[in-house]
Amino acid sequence: MSDSPSGKISNVLNETRIFPPSPSFSQQSSIGSMAQYQAIYDASIQDVEGFWAKEAREHLHWFKPFETTLEWNEPFAKWFVGGQTNVSYNCLDVHVNNGLGDKVAIYWEGEPGDQRTVTYSDLLRDVSLFANGLKKLGVQKGDRISIYMPMVPELAVAMLACARVGAIHSVIFGGFSAEAIADRNNDAQARFLITADGGYRRGKPLSLKQTADEALAKSPSIEKCIVLSRVGGGTSMQEGRDVWWHDLIDGVSENCPAEPMDSEDSLFILYTSGSTGKPKGIRHTTAGYNLYAKRTFQWVFDHKPDDIFWCTADCGWITGHSYIVYGPMSAGATQVMYEGAPNWPQENRFWELIERYKVTILYTAPTAIRSFIKWGDHHVDKHDLSSLRLLGSVGEGINPEAWMWYYEKIGGGRCPIVDTWWQTETGGIMMSPLPGAIACKPGSCTRPLPGIIPRILQHDPASGDLVDVGTNSGGMLCIEKPWPGMLRGIWGDDERYKQQYWSMVPHMYLTGDNARQDEDGYYWIMGRIDDVINVSGHRLSTIEVESALVSHPAVAEAAAVGRPDEIKGQAIAVFVTLKSHEPTDEMREILKKHVRKEIGALAVPDDVRFTSALPKTRSGKIMRRLLRDIAAGKEGTGDTSTLEDFTVLVRLRNDDES
Repeated sequence: MSDSPSGKISNVLNETRIFPPSPSFSQQSSIGSMAQYQAIYDASIQDVEGFWAKEAREHLHWFKPFETTLEWNEPFAKWFVGGQTNVSYNCLDVHVNNGLGDKVAIYWEGEPGDQRTVTYSDLLRDVSLFANGLKKLGVQKGDRISIYMPMVPELAVAMLACARVGAIHSVIFGGFSAEAIADRNNDAQARFLITADGGYRRGKPLSLKQTADEALAKSPSIEKCIVLSRVGGGTSMQEGRDVWWHDLIDGVSENCPAEPMDSEDSLFILYTSGSTGKPKGIRHTTAGYNLYAKRTFQWVFDHKPDDIFWCTADCGWITGHSYIVYGPMSAGATQVMYEGAPNWPQENRFWELIERYKVTILYTAPTAIRSFIKWGDHHVDKHDLSSLRLLGSVGEGINPEAWMWYYEKIGGGRCPIVDTWWQTETGGIMMSPLPGAIACKPGSCTRPLPGIIPRILQHDPASGDLVDVGTNSGGMLCIEKPWPGMLRGIWGDDERYKQQYWSMVPHMYLTGDNARQDEDGYYWIMGRIDDVINVSGHRLSTIEVESALVSHPAVAEAAAVGRPDEIKGQAIAVFVTLKSHEPTDEMREILKKHVRKEIGALAVPDDVRFTSALPKTRSGKIMRRLLRDIAAGKEGTGDTSTLEDFTVLVRLRNDDES
């Protein structure tokens, strides 16, 4: 076995359950058979440019048609060159002009229970008003605007208004610290900040404006701050800098023509945490991203005009950009948007919302699913979830046992699960079951979408050359050809973009994830490249160890990392959250035996540490690099701005729960 970070990875998880779509589901799907999927996929990779050119002409509105489908100056792509479109126009005007103005765009529910129904005509009016307000303030095409808001309809309005006038938005999750906001403002050199006086989380109003003020004290490029009134009460406003949203739009026109934007004009920057102390600003552009978000939404969720779609993410993450705002709205979808926490005022809030709004498609994260399991089935049992026809998973690999609970308890055994793999950098979903065509396997993202060519590579131990791995062998997941939704770079740092994504594997995009492909051609994500444990020369995937632990009925959640070991090279340390059982030495031994039974002696953890919570980003991903530092007894370094709860880290370091 190779010791290099790109060596072959042992596959130890054996998942054989398979769930084909029902004949009735396949019959009503736009892609309803494996043969149909294969024909579309084969055509898409035989002529990648021809495929995407046809898609772009059919599925976007163009002020000016494009001349060249792709200019590829590795690693920099330009798609649909010479064309002009506008993402806000594609999300709003297209539908209103087609007579769908009265269709509901958003059923919104605030955490305290306040509700609003927003049609596409309402949304077009609100976006036009706010866009004209931005122009009144002096916003110009190419200006960067930071957005720091709760999950209210005005967050989508702000994004779409920026797109309408050609400003570049940078949405910052509404739970970030002042330091994190200032870092992002300064990196983007943002001229404007859009925020709110507050938002609601677990029954309490959070003062976003107070945090924004602290950030603005360290953000010299910001000239104006626009404030939405959400929670009411006293709010500090700085004269000359701060302006209320309602005052800004008072008296402006409801008509704001969309600015024709070149295909490659920047649409947004979205900061994602880096392994260094500096977050990196992923840059996405106009036409290619818009097309990819729209078509992947339609393919993966098998979207129908009468569907009620609910993506539970926040617009502060790429999932919210692509599958709350730009993908669904370009497709004219009706969706639910919810402001608050899934466990307020009780742990049944999600199921209550699904029942009330008759949600047909639910798209949520494995970390949320594991929380629901921990809270107990009785919260689900109170509600009628029969409106659901499709379930989705996003954010990280889903453990097979969590998949089975989701399938049986939430979907009633009748809803396919689209287990989606993609990244902030990819702009949209890259691999997923197409629910009417591709049979699901618990824990597998199954097949690539049209136009996407994955490769799994490793270094040959003899020659050191990069070679394709064999069936069921893990290696580095790469993407062979450019695709329209891909990032166009890291804001202000082309060199970092080249080094991080294009330097290790010649002529391919390095995803940073490990994967394997099974005998049926299905893909399995095995965690980040640095989330691999090298035990006595055998490289084990963390997600497989974690899945084995989570399959024990006492375990709600688990994270596995490697720590230095003089004999083995690395030992396996696991951090385990139990459902309700006591964290005893006996339970440690039970879990070790369970892993031995599920995987084998090689994967038995050396350390089992119990904790009431794991360190996660605010989008729900476990921050394993922080756990590696704790397991090794080191002080952590690097960017922690995306950490949801710093007290988790303190408790783990103090070791008072192990």
